[in-house]
Amino acid sequence: MENKRVYNSLKESFTMLFGVFFVAFGLKGFLLPNGFIDGGVTGISLLLSFLTPFTLPILIFVINIPFFFLAQKQIGKSFAIKTAIGVFILALFLKFIEFPLITHDKLLVAIFGGFFIGTGIGLSVRGGSVLDGTEILSVYLHKKTSFSMGEIVFFLNLIIFSIAAFFLGVEIALYSILTFIIASKTIDFVLQGLEEYKGLTIISDKSKEIRIALIKDLKGVTVYSGQKGNIQNKEEIEILFTVITRLEITKIKSTILLIDPNALIIEQNISEFQGGFIKTRKKHI
Repeated sequence: MENKRVYNSLKESFTMLFGVFFVAFGLKGFLLPNGFIDGGVTGISLLLSFLTPFTLPILIFVINIPFFFLAQKQIGKSFAIKTAIGVFILALFLKFIEFPLITHDKLLVAIFGGFFIGTGIGLSVRGGSVLDGTEILSVYLHKKTSFSMGEIVFFLNLIIFSIAAFFLGVEIALYSILTFIIASKTIDFVLQGLEEYKGLTIISDKSKEIRIALIKDLKGVTVYSGQKGNIQNKEEIEILFTVITRLEITKIKSTILLIDPNALIIEQNISEFQGGFIKTRKKHI
């Protein structure tokens, strides 16, 4: 048990370290030499580094300091410490590592700068920390207001990019928004990957046959008891629930509809899944 805990701790630390390196590379190899910004605290730091004599490493660390304390209050001490360490290492990388300038092509800067930053942030989150205080702020404001975390992040970044448009020009601001969008999508990919899970709820008069077919394909199936019909005429039915990856949706739906073309299939997103049969299923083409 102790060895496993040490292994997990080392794995998280190296994952975070790789993430910080990717973010630093994205910033110094793409965004910083071309006058681009990103969203959040990173974007604010980049903007101020262009408009003031302060350097990016100092700005990124100093501006994030209040969010370390907010992270401790809202999420926990361990998370706050990891976040502070991650941001501090990022500042060191930006200060002391000389990354090569990759390109001045604005579109390539937006695409690949966003990709490397998104990859790095995603790996850092997998390592148990964040490198941008606005995510922590969104958690806090979500609890205090009626706005969702997504809405809060959107409004904060809208303000940042509007200021960037005023000081840096509309074109740079638009390319920076593209950078932010690509980074956001890359973060989602790193955190969820291709193996994003889907939950399928199946209601069918042929539930037994469908259940057998799913089990034969090494799918775990949960069976609920339900009723269909109206108040006067009720009929007991089986309601099936299974978890699959999004790569398997077409195949599984085809299997179900071959057995019962009238089956009701309800699909929902599942952000995380552990256990069951999902990791031992056989491959298919």
